[in-house]
Amino acid sequence: QVHLVESGGGLVQAGGSLSLSCAFSGDTGCMSDMNWYRQAQGKGRELVATVFTSGITDYADSVKGRATISKDNVQKTLSLQMNSLKPEDTAVYFCTTSVYDYWGQGTQVTVSS
Repeated sequence: QVHLVESGGGLVQAGGSLSLSCAFSGDTGCMSDMNWYRQAQGKGRELVATVFTSGITDYADSVKGRATISKDNVQKTLSLQMNSLKPEDTAVYFCTTSVYDYWGQGTQVTVSS
């Protein structure tokens, strides 16, 4: 069993920054590769960023150059730093595991123009 709790969302003006955090606990065997997804209202889920066990990271083209994903296995946190935010970044952001596909409850990010 895995428990994921996101935090750090909020309202920010376009051009601003936000740092999202996900505290994870439980079966650490499931927490090898981890991801941030987002879902805007009325749209499907979008994979935003992945951090692999190797430390390699991957980003959606829509956030490449503006986002940084990182994982701290000691503090058991997954983070997503987003800069130069745009209104189209408005969505609920979810922390997930690649193994067994666990999801947190999400945190809302709203970017005003």
